[in-house]
Amino acid sequence: MNIFRFCGDMCHLFSILVLLLKIYATKSCSGISLKTQELYVVVFLARYLNLFTAFISVYNTVMKVVFIGSSVAIVYCMRWHHAVKRSYDRDLDTFKYQFLVLACFLLALVLHEKFTFLEICWAFSIYLEAVAILPQLVLLQRSGNVDNLTGQYVFFLGAYRALYILNWIYRYLTQPHFNGWISCFSGLIQTALYADFFYYYFISWKSNSKLQLPA
Repeated sequence: MNIFRFCGDMCHLFSILVLLLKIYATKSCSGISLKTQELYVVVFLARYLNLFTAFISVYNTVMKVVFIGSSVAIVYCMRWHHAVKRSYDRDLDTFKYQFLVLACFLLALVLHEKFTFLEICWAFSIYLEAVAILPQLVLLQRSGNVDNLTGQYVFFLGAYRALYILNWIYRYLTQPHFNGWISCFSGLIQTALYADFFYYYFISWKSNSKLQLPA
């Protein structure tokens, strides 16, 4: 494992910890898209179908369990925890994410590395992760003001994908037979989706003001 992948994993893990902190400490999920969180559950379940059949390392297995468990816990709290679900911005979180799931599944059937069940599920999870943040970004744009913890959550998610692009470049340069075109293509699209958010995040950080996104 190279330093870029490790730092990317840590940013991903930290983004989840920030989101869990927001939910459990404030008993609020205001500004968080339930639809994005549900998409992440689908992403991790589809990607880690081999959790109990293919052992790579303790680190790899632990991270898989953490990502699946945390995403399910977040969705559970937002849907069924009485104190948390009352703060859910249902009227703003109206993105039609079913179309994303269908489009990514069809794309996985066409563009994949090997026509097997596990490989198609893996490709589907990569494509879906690339666009899973869209409902969250749309919700933030509609609400305008972004609280500190929500802003940090989205920022670290974007940083995770940007670091993974460096990871793929590093592996391409150091591993002669590395073939990660699906991951690279999807990662570039996903990182591009964060570009506007990153711009306003750094503007607010530089001016030490509250993060605001244009409607």
